[in-house]
Amino acid sequence: MTGLLKRIYHHTQLGKILIFCYHNFKNIFLPDSINIAINYKKNFGQKPNLKNPKTLNEKIQWLKINDRSPLHTQCADKYAVRDYVSSRIGSEYLVPLYFHTKNVNDLVPENLPDVPFIIKTNHDSGGGIILKEKSKANWAEIQKKLEARLKTNYYKASKEWQYKNIKPRIIVEKLLQDRNGDIPLDYKLHCFNAKVEMIQVDIGRGTKNHYRNWYSKDWKREPYRWSSPKGGGVYTDPSEEDVPKPKTLEKMIALSEELSKGFDYVRVDLYDVDGKIYFGELTFHHDGGYQPILPKKWDLILGQKLTLSKS
Repeated sequence: MTGLLKRIYHHTQLGKILIFCYHNFKNIFLPDSINIAINYKKNFGQKPNLKNPKTLNEKIQWLKINDRSPLHTQCADKYAVRDYVSSRIGSEYLVPLYFHTKNVNDLVPENLPDVPFIIKTNHDSGGGIILKEKSKANWAEIQKKLEARLKTNYYKASKEWQYKNIKPRIIVEKLLQDRNGDIPLDYKLHCFNAKVEMIQVDIGRGTKNHYRNWYSKDWKREPYRWSSPKGGGVYTDPSEEDVPKPKTLEKMIALSEELSKGFDYVRVDLYDVDGKIYFGELTFHHDGGYQPILPKKWDLILGQKLTLSKS
């Protein structure tokens, strides 16, 4: 009987309806703390300790519930964060903004430049649409895709409060490329209490060869991994090859620590394009705090480095 119910649940139209109803009920009616505990248990096999969190992933769950402010909303907004960055470190680190709108019908070739660019929405955690030649784009399809994204409230599923009140918008930015025309490496500096503690380098994003290396502040390879799923049971595990220490490392650390002031934990994403640093985004809950740090002991070791100021 159990096997029959599982087959109905996972492989029939009735099952799909039941799954849809369950997720909608869970996301709409259950308190955020219960929702977060359910999602955490699904990934870790146990409930998080939200009263006295110890591991880094548990502390990220605690922050979701207890650390909320209008500044979090501004900084999670890929459009509004530009003002925050300008005020803290200067506008010279912003990626050039070509266009922005709340109406998908404004997204037409005549409103956009004849150079490579990336189209994003400001209010969610999804990737962007890269266009190197706008004349070859299917604009009706792009508009349809973005219209759906504009109607989505990322908070409803993620329970990351900072996304709840962002007013959706489409932004078009310069596509960052190095002198060889390649997408630059993505440096993500994890700041604990306004100090860089972990540096994540994503290599080959958007490809099957997407790797993620971890380094200390002084660029020593770390013995742990904190990987994201790529699909098909494959994860963004570290590469066997090292990434050379960037010449701008000290500057990136200084900028990240300035941007992270006032936050317990935040990930600062930066790019180095042939020695020129650009700001990417601020992320308050890396992977939602739902991906294991392995070996498991490192979740606790790293968690001990983070002080929760409101606890």
